[in-house]
Amino acid sequence: MHPNNIHNEAYNFDELEKVQPELSKYIIANTNAEKTIDFGDNQAVLHLNKALLKHHYKVTDWNIPPKYLIPPIPGRADYIHHLADLLTEEKLTPEVKGLDIGVGANCIYPILGNSIYHWKMVGADIDENAVVAAQNNINTTKKLSQNIEIRYQDDHSNMFKGIIQKGEYFNFSMCNPPFHSSKEEAAKTSRRKTKNLGREIGSPLNFGGESNELWCNGGEALFLKRMIKESADFKTQVAWFTSLISKKESLSKIYKQLDKLKATYKVIPMSQGNKKSRFIAWKF
Repeated sequence: MHPNNIHNEAYNFDELEKVQPELSKYIIANTNAEKTIDFGDNQAVLHLNKALLKHHYKVTDWNIPPKYLIPPIPGRADYIHHLADLLTEEKLTPEVKGLDIGVGANCIYPILGNSIYHWKMVGADIDENAVVAAQNNINTTKKLSQNIEIRYQDDHSNMFKGIIQKGEYFNFSMCNPPFHSSKEEAAKTSRRKTKNLGREIGSPLNFGGESNELWCNGGEALFLKRMIKESADFKTQVAWFTSLISKKESLSKIYKQLDKLKATYKVIPMSQGNKKSRFIAWKF
């Protein structure tokens, strides 16, 4: 993980239990007799997240409606830290304002961006229920409610249009796109992850996720090609457009679209244990 990521250290469950007592009933011992949780249990992961946000980021409370995505906070924080490096390199750090496309019910990127770096953030989503939940999550903490704005995207054919307002400027945009190309592909991956976690097929997943959070027609490559094409219309209002890319094989299609529009771009690698990931950043 990024060297500035506080989650490089093992979880201190003694401290986490103090801020989120309900976490206690999900704590188990691993083979070394150390405290941990069953990461295949979505309620255990939910209460771990609540504890992490309360303990490390001073969030008063945080909740996710049933079936919505429960994000792994260490990995989400990594994206934020690498974005901060990008902004520092470009000397864009004072008074930073960022835009999260697809903020989700968890609102995790705006929460972390504001909590760690004091960025002002706007989060946008096409899901009305997610927008309500995201707003509820920032309303619990005064600092968040003063620095984060949630906007509803009522036109599913657009990403930036209708969200970025006239005369508005963002230092960056970010996105964690739905990476599966179909509901069937998402279900297949879910079954594999369930099996890897040692749980019965059909058990609730640890991460959850509504359909628009997990898949879209054409998967992440087509989603990002659409985003890149639309981003050209807002090139004077966003310094850097960025997005996570889950599948390495998506890169060639994305490069082709960026080259076609004569964009400048770079890929920033990230890692968490054995998991390798990346995000792409582009500008015009």
